[in-house]
Amino acid sequence: MLPIAEGRMSITEVMAVFPWGKRTLERWLAAYREKGAHGLEPHSTRPKTSPKETPIRIKEAVIALRKKKKVCALKLHWKLEKQGILLHERTIGKIIKAEGLVRKYRTKKITYKYLKVALKPGELVEIDVKHVPGTVAGRAYFQYTAIDCSSRWRYLRIFEEESTQNTMFFLEDVIRRFPHPITGVKTDNHATFTNRYNGTYKRADLSSAHQHGLDRFCAAHGIVHYLIDPGKPAQNGKVERSHRSDQETLYDSAVFRSPQDLRKKVAAWNIEYNNLEHCGLKGKTPNEALAEFKN
Repeated sequence: MLPIAEGRMSITEVMAVFPWGKRTLERWLAAYREKGAHGLEPHSTRPKTSPKETPIRIKEAVIALRKKKKVCALKLHWKLEKQGILLHERTIGKIIKAEGLVRKYRTKKITYKYLKVALKPGELVEIDVKHVPGTVAGRAYFQYTAIDCSSRWRYLRIFEEESTQNTMFFLEDVIRRFPHPITGVKTDNHATFTNRYNGTYKRADLSSAHQHGLDRFCAAHGIVHYLIDPGKPAQNGKVERSHRSDQETLYDSAVFRSPQDLRKKVAAWNIEYNNLEHCGLKGKTPNEALAEFKN
């Protein structure tokens, strides 16, 4: 640029050795005359504004909803749609990613394809127990969880002890509250659910001389009791995933001053969960899925 700017050479003479076009040379010369050598440094050509950019107020609404609900972009899309805000889930994903609100995985997730069988409400209910973190009033408590695999409808109840008797009390409560007949339940192999793999009556042929209390209860109510394979919690995936939601949404932030306060907040969270949109239900809530089901 110096020979041209100082008048020692013309643009035509420089073009004889310049490897790019004349228009580029003229643009560089204009930038040099305006800003000096700094004007020749490469700069991004990305537009500073876009006519299709999401308004700030909508971005703020997305970020606030993400911080409050801690749900994925697709669920945020459904919630905003109910509020009259139409925003694609990929756009929402970009907004929360730019804000640093996405979960960071150490390894790449592998996607598997499963053949899913359509279930009716009550055909299979997963049951498990979650230990309430810490203690409440100096005592440990246990959260019994039942989730219907078809509608994702869920029921929670707090007990002071994890026992077979409380398991039967809980299942009896679930049967009374669920609006459809329950014909199958699935549990892990804990002693509160089965004595097949543990206890005094354990056998090498996976049979037991004495029937477990839960098995007797299920037989009396016409319910099939399924067990997952030992060491395979993913086979009880729906209830395990719901326990992660409990931890992130309730237990990580809530403070329980008494057992009554614990039961009150768990009951409120249970009601909220049954009114949350689910990806597995294509944006419907468990209550909506139950209401739409027809025998």
